[in-house]
Amino acid sequence: MATTEHPPPSRLRAWMLEGLSDMGKNHAQQAPPSESALEHKGQPWYRVMCLTGVDYFSTLGYQPGIAALAAGLLSPVATIVLVIVTLAGALPVYRRVAEESPHGQGSIAMLERLLTFWKGKLFVLTLLGFAATDFLITITLSAADASTHLVENPHLNSALHDKQMLITLILVALLGAVFLKGFLEAIGVAFALVGIYLSLNVVVVIVGLWHVATAGHVITDWSSALTAEHGSIFGMIGVALVVFPKLALGLSGFETGVAVMPHVKGDPADTEETPTGRIRDTKKLLTTAAIIMSGFLITTSFITTLLIPEKEFEPGGHANGRALAYLAHHYLGGAFGTVYDISTIAILWFAGASAMAGLLNLMPRYLPRYGMAPHWARAVRPMVIVFILIAFLVTWIFDANVDAQGGAYATGVLVLISSAAIAVTIAAHKAGQRNWTIGFAVISAVFLYTTVVNVIERPDGVKIGACFIAGIILVSLLSRLARAFELRVTSVTLDPMAERFIRDMSSRKIRFIANEPDQRDKAEYRDKIEQIQVDNDMPGEDFVFVEVTVLDPSEFEAGLTVRGEVLHNRYRVLTLESSSIPNALAALLLHVRDVTHCTPHIYFEWTEGGPFANFLRFFLFGQGEVAPVTREVLREAEPDPTRRPRVHTG
Repeated sequence: MATTEHPPPSRLRAWMLEGLSDMGKNHAQQAPPSESALEHKGQPWYRVMCLTGVDYFSTLGYQPGIAALAAGLLSPVATIVLVIVTLAGALPVYRRVAEESPHGQGSIAMLERLLTFWKGKLFVLTLLGFAATDFLITITLSAADASTHLVENPHLNSALHDKQMLITLILVALLGAVFLKGFLEAIGVAFALVGIYLSLNVVVVIVGLWHVATAGHVITDWSSALTAEHGSIFGMIGVALVVFPKLALGLSGFETGVAVMPHVKGDPADTEETPTGRIRDTKKLLTTAAIIMSGFLITTSFITTLLIPEKEFEPGGHANGRALAYLAHHYLGGAFGTVYDISTIAILWFAGASAMAGLLNLMPRYLPRYGMAPHWARAVRPMVIVFILIAFLVTWIFDANVDAQGGAYATGVLVLISSAAIAVTIAAHKAGQRNWTIGFAVISAVFLYTTVVNVIERPDGVKIGACFIAGIILVSLLSRLARAFELRVTSVTLDPMAERFIRDMSSRKIRFIANEPDQRDKAEYRDKIEQIQVDNDMPGEDFVFVEVTVLDPSEFEAGLTVRGEVLHNRYRVLTLESSSIPNALAALLLHVRDVTHCTPHIYFEWTEGGPFANFLRFFLFGQGEVAPVTREVLREAEPDPTRRPRVHTG
């Protein structure tokens, strides 16, 4: 492969792109290994659970208040419905996702395998848009709720009551600073935060249940009000089922749980192909987290509904977005309440770290591989800056309001869970597992219903998601256009016959003829040589034909395998398979130049048709105006004209 000398990068650029694997250009001098390359080999599953738990468990900071606003007195009943859906729906789905994609790709990778060509890429980009909605809103909503806990603290309210936007932006910026410095200690920090936070919540729940039990009239008043408002138990269940979609934020964290799979230690016998221990322990992680969270969801919704006046849940009320903190201050005093606030602020802020880790796992995995992001998108630090700037914009648009962001957050969560349910349904069907197929199909229907109801009731969520999708698709297509003339071949491998052809020609002038295979009979190759001789006024028949077959033109980067064959006992032919004809030809020419130290020549005939239409054919289908595009790819890959392979067109 061709390599080009580049001046040494500046210290800032080297730091920003640390660890970048520049596959597209195949530079000989790679950047030094990043922290991620030196990362620990794995952690016990219960410690990794805390990394996903900072997202999942932190929803206790605002979920009881959201449930109370959505369901009122029915909040505990609606929360039980949520728990049933969690344990009987989301948990089995993501346990299966862990089996099918054990390297952290998640359900998007499962669905990517089902579709090819551009429709597959656009489908993945759409899902990435909803994933970006989920993770970015997690960052901004969690930071906004953390600032709410800070502002509403009785000791700080007078000084900070009008500073919530500024505090939220500072928290988001601090999150970005952590990732710019490095994030190797994330699991240790998450383990400590989750342990402290859940312990404090256990205290609040026990105290709350004790007050409910000792003040008998509380339960009586609640049950009487429920009966007066909804009548029979069946009516209550019916209403709870209707309002359940509004509680969908309590399902967040499952996609992150799969995304952190590579951090799970597993067994010593695990391999990258069959990480049996990692899969088993990830299932433990998902199950334990779901059980812990389900217990907290039921108990916290019960005590907050019974012990907090309904008006306090409303916007401007003291329990809005911080119901458990309200109880901590009210029943355990200002000192404990302040400690609880600090713990909640810390875990909500760090929930953004879990979401950022999910973004950094997903986006660089797909977009650069599709050619739909610049090369630097593979590096962590530039992507952190991009995501933090977007988080600033989202925070400003929503005025750092927790309730306003709930719809967009729930939409992202539900779309990802629905897509995961559909993916595992298809996987079970392909595996011939009839009972699992039926079960997952029912779960898919439940989540699709929940998603549709959520979108109808809170269309702002899908609007925000659509903005992310449109932005990702637009930027992706522009990036693909900008990178269209890159080499796009990661390696070139010649079989023995192809090597023999190249070695034989290296003692003379190396001449290739680009041929679009048709019948591949003797007349086709004879006529092609005669045409090249006439067009270029050149005698002799010392040529090797090169034929490229386009497989999936929507793919961007791949290795190139070259096979040689002799047809009709006379004509030497090199066959290649690639996503793009010009890029494959350019890569072959540069490789031949490097191994032979000779300048190869290639001969084309002009393509009929307008240049714009031919460029669109090249962009979408990997073929079109082959000769000038091949020359342009060579010009970008090799800036020195004296070392550039020669392109002839007649």
